Amino acid sequence: MQHTVSQPVDTLIQGAKVFDGLGNEALTCDVAINGDRIVAIGELTSLLAKEVIDAKGLCLAPGFIDVHTHDDLEVLRNPNMAAKISQGVTTVITGNCGISAAPAIVKGCAPDPMNLLGAASEFKFANMADYITAIQSAPSNVNVAALVGHTTLRNNVMDDLLRAATESEVTQMCQQLESALNAGALGLSTGLAYKNANLATPDEVQAFGPVLKAHNALYTTHLRTEFDAVLDAMDEAFAMEKRFDIKVIISHLKCAGKNNWGRAPELIERFSVQGAHSRCSCDAYPYAASSSTLDLKQVTSDFEIFITWSQPHPEMAERSLQEIADVWQLSLIDTAKKLQPAGAVYHGLNEKDVAMILAFDKTMIGSDGLPCDPHPHPRLWGSFPRVLGKYAREDGIFSLATAIHKMTGLSASNYGLTDRGEIGLGKFADLVLFDSDAICDNATFINSELPASGVHRVWTNGQATFLNDQVVPAHSGKFLTSVGE
Repeated sequence: MQHTVSQPVDTLIQGAKVFDGLGNEALTCDVAINGDRIVAIGELTSLLAKEVIDAKGLCLAPGFIDVHTHDDLEVLRNPNMAAKISQGVTTVITGNCGISAAPAIVKGCAPDPMNLLGAASEFKFANMADYITAIQSAPSNVNVAALVGHTTLRNNVMDDLLRAATESEVTQMCQQLESALNAGALGLSTGLAYKNANLATPDEVQAFGPVLKAHNALYTTHLRTEFDAVLDAMDEAFAMEKRFDIKVIISHLKCAGKNNWGRAPELIERFSVQGAHSRCSCDAYPYAASSSTLDLKQVTSDFEIFITWSQPHPEMAERSLQEIADVWQLSLIDTAKKLQPAGAVYHGLNEKDVAMILAFDKTMIGSDGLPCDPHPHPRLWGSFPRVLGKYAREDGIFSLATAIHKMTGLSASNYGLTDRGEIGLGKFADLVLFDSDAICDNATFINSELPASGVHRVWTNGQATFLNDQVVPAHSGKFLTSVGE
């Protein structure tokens, strides 16, 4: 279908296998970009363009949306966003797991796990409006949408995070959340498994429900536990939908710990208990290992724990916890205590569970990468090509069209991102051109910062941001809200 547009357009992509992002199989056609929008789709050989790209044999998809990131400060620190753009990611959701760069008031050290985002001196945004202004004043190569972190709110109003909040403190947190939502935040995230939020009661969390409902905002959660009692933790999350009719997203759904390997069917079945009307969903990353701060509750000899950094003992980074324990002649738990604060990769997941959760129809793709980690988990650089290469092409757990949908249209719909995640007339020109036969992740647990292969070009809002295996510093990203930009 050809459409009349003013000529010449900025860019004409010819002959690509075009995936619309909605789960439909590809159509071979041409796509025209003018400014920051897609202006024509179809047979466009007669259309004049400033740049014409022969894309025969390649796939064109909406730019990938990384729904689970900790890029809050990274988008300001490193606006080229090479780790994401090189994968075809054009939009990041920040503020996950209860930690956000705004609205944040940090005095002294940033508490765990806020320290995953950056140094205390980088937390400069006491309110969300200031954070949004900073991104709009110095845009990066990716679009940014933000959640408000519950632990961040607790840090702002509480003198001791190792307790439940008082009624007055809850009121203050609700006021800060309301202000952030008014400014343009998408919703609230919690990280209830972390010690600085773990003693928050269900009542404390549910106190945010009326604020979220009033703003049609969403609730995402790093569950209170992903280990033995994971089903109870899921029920706690689902209670937010039942009570307030708000959208609930479970972060990085997983069966953590050897005792839980094989339980993916139980976790997936739990979603059905909500009923066909439920809007609850989840995200997952395509690896059988997690990564976070070194948590004493997760210390075990059941699987390898790899230390990525240690503040008091930096010389012990990039070694296994067991190896360090052997050197120090200490138990694993005493070794972990001596290393803290520290970061770790936990090889505590089962590959079959990972594949089953990825294939679940409510699962979106999120990297959960940690850009400040000196030795990051390979998911920071490899998540999206790994889904397309390993899980779609090689393992065949879903079609290429479904894989793309989980990274684009499904994510845009769940997060309310207007005119994103879809190739259609009038949609924003966030696009990735890739070779479906060659795309793959190269980052490994040893060499974790290697760019992927098979990505040819990336556009963010119509501007080229990746070309010839190189990042282009177009810095054309925008701050996104659920009601457009």
